[in-house]
Amino acid sequence: MILGGDLGGTKTLLALAETVAGEIRIVRQQRYASADFPSFDALLGEFLADTPAIESACFGVAGPTDGQRAQLTYLPWQLTADELSQRFGIAQVTLANDFAAAAHGLPLVEAQQVRTLHAGQPIIHAPRVILGAGTGLGVAGLVWEGNRYRVIPGEGGHLGFAPQTPQQGELWRWLLAQNGRVTTEDVVSGPGLARIYAFLGGRPQQPQEIGNAALAGSDTLAGQALELWLSCYGAFAGDLALHWLARGGVYLAGGIAARLMPHTDTSLFINAFLAKREHRELVQDMPVYLLTAEDLGLRGALALAAASQPEPALIMALPSLL
Repeated sequence: MILGGDLGGTKTLLALAETVAGEIRIVRQQRYASADFPSFDALLGEFLADTPAIESACFGVAGPTDGQRAQLTYLPWQLTADELSQRFGIAQVTLANDFAAAAHGLPLVEAQQVRTLHAGQPIIHAPRVILGAGTGLGVAGLVWEGNRYRVIPGEGGHLGFAPQTPQQGELWRWLLAQNGRVTTEDVVSGPGLARIYAFLGGRPQQPQEIGNAALAGSDTLAGQALELWLSCYGAFAGDLALHWLARGGVYLAGGIAARLMPHTDTSLFINAFLAKREHRELVQDMPVYLLTAEDLGLRGALALAAASQPEPALIMALPSLL
């Protein structure tokens, strides 16, 4: 039996699975509201009640980790692999950055869970980058090494926000006055959508309410906020594409993209993605894919648990659809 987890600031997904003939078969899966638990130990103890012995576990965490220790960025949860192993009787426990885990989950994505936003001219074995907005903004890179992709975790969401228009410049100044340094995550995230809505003059609302109102067309300001958010997201994705020279593809994951982007005009995103001045032709060749599987990080964590790698860094070659 193996255990996988995707630990985020808003939700935590856990799953028990078996490996049969090289395939991972989920036995039980559960979603939790992360804020309902004072610690991950408390949440895991509830999930594992009356569970048979677990051979290996991997938890993707929304924050930096060295594989053995982790502190979630937006929760007071501290995790130590050895302590989790001893307390819950798990033979081997590994911690991974949540978007590194998501990158490891790419080979498990089904064709119907991939939507091409920009076809580009992909090159086999070229670098790839995966990013996604949720409570925060996760980023990981993939580079070909030998006969497979190596996943490079990072904290790219905490790069400084780079305004591309006068309106975005005003947004930057508005946020600077409140917080000091402005990161891209301050803008391109669920809380970032709420900040943009407030910047435009809206009353405090939850990101989901703003997104729903924008899609329904019931709130003009919400629609404007979503348009500005998409432009900022596209610009940042394009910057990452240039940084990684991601001719293998740019992959958008995370709950917000999966819920909102299939129902919106993504031209704002793509136009901002391509607006790279003298490097427009370069990014023009970089494909952009939307991943609608909201459990991507969980799948990747299970794959890492199955592989039993103490410092997971490699994944199998991605299928042709990706």
